[in-house]
Amino acid sequence: MADHTWPGATLVASAQRGDVEALSALVYGSHPHVQRFAHSLCATPQDAEDAAQEALIILYRKIGMLRASGALASWMFRIVRNECLRRTRGVLQRLPAAVPGGSGEPDAFEAAAGAARSAEEDVLLRLEAERVAAAVAGLPDDQRQVLVMRDIQGLPGRAVADRLGLSTAAMKSRLHRARSAVRQALDEDPAATGRNPR
Repeated sequence: MADHTWPGATLVASAQRGDVEALSALVYGSHPHVQRFAHSLCATPQDAEDAAQEALIILYRKIGMLRASGALASWMFRIVRNECLRRTRGVLQRLPAAVPGGSGEPDAFEAAAGAARSAEEDVLLRLEAERVAAAVAGLPDDQRQVLVMRDIQGLPGRAVADRLGLSTAAMKSRLHRARSAVRQALDEDPAATGRNPR
C-alpha cells in the first residue's frame, strides 16, 4: 500500500531545509501520484506527460514555497491542474474555430479584431477559454481523447478512429457525447462570462 501514500511531512521538511537526498526521494515518491493527477486532468496523454514533468520540476525548484509540509498532495494537485488548463487554453487560443459548439463564424469579440481589444474583452476571452478548458478536462478519458483529436487537433474522423482502435461509428458516437457534455457544461453558467445561452 506504500505505493498509494504520498511522501511524509518529515521528508518534505528535510527537502525544504536543502537535504538533496530528501529532495530526490520526495520527487521520486511524488512521481506516480503526479502522473495519476495529470492523466485524469489533461486532455491528451502527451499533455499529461508534459504537465507531470513540469509539476515535478516545480516541486524540485520551489519546495520551499510549500507552507505546510502536510499539504504536498493538494499543492501538487493545483500545480498539475493549472498546467493541464494552461496547455488546453493554449490549444484553444491557437484554434478558436475548433471550440466545441462553435460555428466557425466570428463572434462579437472576433468581429472587432480590426480594433484593439479592451482589457475587459481580454479578461472575458480568458474566462471563456478557462471555462472551455475546464469542461474539456472534466470529460471521461475516452470522450476527451476523441474530442481533442477531432475538434482541437483537427484530425480526420477516420484517423481518430484508427488511432483509438474504434469503428468510425463508435468514434462519432463518443464525439457526439463529448460535444454535448461540453455544451451542457458551458450552458450551465452562461452569466459567468457575460454571454447569453445558446
